[in-house]
Amino acid sequence: MGLTEFWKGRRVFLTGHTGFKGSWLSLWLERLGADVAAVSLAPETEPSLYQRLAPWDDRGHHIVDIRDAEALLALSRRFEPEIVIHMAAQALVRRSYENPAETFSTNVMGTANVLDAVRHTPSVKTVLVITSDKVYANSGSGIPFVETDTLGGKDPYSNSKACTELICQSYRDSFFKGHNLRLATVRAGNVIGGGDWSKDRLIPDFIRAFEGGEPIMLRYPEAIRPWQHVLEPLGGYLNFAEALTNEWGRDLPDALNFGPHPESFATVSELAEALGRAHSVEDVWRLAPGEHLPEAPALTLSSTLALDTIGWRPRLSLQQTIDWTAAWYKANREGENMRAFSLGQIAAYEEAVS
Repeated sequence: MGLTEFWKGRRVFLTGHTGFKGSWLSLWLERLGADVAAVSLAPETEPSLYQRLAPWDDRGHHIVDIRDAEALLALSRRFEPEIVIHMAAQALVRRSYENPAETFSTNVMGTANVLDAVRHTPSVKTVLVITSDKVYANSGSGIPFVETDTLGGKDPYSNSKACTELICQSYRDSFFKGHNLRLATVRAGNVIGGGDWSKDRLIPDFIRAFEGGEPIMLRYPEAIRPWQHVLEPLGGYLNFAEALTNEWGRDLPDALNFGPHPESFATVSELAEALGRAHSVEDVWRLAPGEHLPEAPALTLSSTLALDTIGWRPRLSLQQTIDWTAAWYKANREGENMRAFSLGQIAAYEEAVS
């Protein structure tokens, strides 16, 4: 499953490059020698991973809202990419409750704009759209979802990502079949790692509480999630995009899950306590008072199809994921060069999968 020379000089159009996952992927693509043109909003947090990983070659980085269809089309046609990786999204569940219209306009119409730009860019061979593990209709049973399970989603974020999947299906069937272009979606678990400072996510909430000398407040401590290090699904995305581009004669899935090994499924409180041990903290969490917006009690993924089709499997244990994450934030607090440190983690992960 190791990454090859495939990406060297490959023209990649990336959306969402200033976000948490997007910043990591931008750095990895740069390390692999890809020629990247990227669009995103300006970083929304201070600090931000994108800023920590600077300096960037700004010639290929553009601040563009994916809801601006004309700007997307102009950049795509000028750059003439071979591969499009669409990551840009409003990705926070609680924010989607606060502003559902923003969430749907970004995740649904923004995706339609990206795919419409692709439709008018003849150079594109492969499109990979990143959705979410939350696209499935979730009864809370805890049974790992497989790619053929029913799509759904009750909260606006989850529902908008299920809608994204349907938009991809429509564009695939209506415009891309028979035109030497492959479009697939990928669904990852609860992604953690160094450099996330988003609101209402467990790792950044823990780091803020730890640095403030306070316990973290948990809304649903018994909720089960498929925790995985950010480099795990990103490696899967790169492998899948390579296979879609190179293996035209092979029947590959239209969607793949990228989740952790079942041993990495854990409750929110279990992960918080493991983070506490990594930071030598005993009094780790408290139950947040008051009523909270609904969230699924259990969410787990099966990645069997990814193993069977492209040979991808998770490599890091839950403890390694926690250790790598804690090490990143520790290095950041101590003033290390976080671009070099992050490249070191990417190199270590490449070695693990080679």
